Amino acid sequence: MSRDITPDLHKIQLYLTEAHPCSYLEDKQATTAFVDPKHPLDTATYSHLSTMGFRRSGQYIYAPRCASCKSCIPVRVPVSGFKPTRSQKRCLKRNLDISANIEANIDPDEHYALYQKYIDTRHSDGDMYPATLTQYRDFIGKPWECTRFIEFRLDGKLIACAVSDWLDDGLSAIYTYYDPDLSARSLGTLAILRQIQMAQEQEFDYLYLGYWIRDSVKMAYKSKFRPAELYIENRWLRI
Repeated sequence: MSRDITPDLHKIQLYLTEAHPCSYLEDKQATTAFVDPKHPLDTATYSHLSTMGFRRSGQYIYAPRCASCKSCIPVRVPVSGFKPTRSQKRCLKRNLDISANIEANIDPDEHYALYQKYIDTRHSDGDMYPATLTQYRDFIGKPWECTRFIEFRLDGKLIACAVSDWLDDGLSAIYTYYDPDLSARSLGTLAILRQIQMAQEQEFDYLYLGYWIRDSVKMAYKSKFRPAELYIENRWLRI
């Protein structure tokens, strides 16, 4: 269900970072545009920026602005037309014993322990390693008004969390962390499938998945949710 989002964006200033090593493609330099962090942003403005390919990380709204590379392509799933693949159906069936609850507030100690285990096990080669409490608080632990935490529990134990922003026209999947010891359950896939289901239940139009990069193995999973729309040359194109 589309909402009328027509905020005035002319007063928003963008700041460009210096070129820095790309986190996803080797031998590439990246430049990022950040919305002025001092500019007050309500959900309507944030939603509109999302329709223009922007993304949230912690307290910042950003978009890639690399001079010689256009590999980062915003992607979203039109949830009304989503059809799970056989593999995705098996994932849902395999995890029927897992509960998924939407929370506005969480136990930071419980969540940081899971986040730390996930980062230090699955992303030891990335710029977020090693996980620290300060990093967690800056990235995850300061939710916006529209932020919800989808807690996945098995026999009462927290095994995964999907951080999701509830925008005017859809959900934005910010980040997911889970117990790496349960890799056979495909908890990352489960988190996206459940967010699609929640968007459908709320009669939203989309699930925003951030940036898809064709040559990045880490981003390959985003192409498995169809139909999808890619933001190319300032318009959304369905694939």
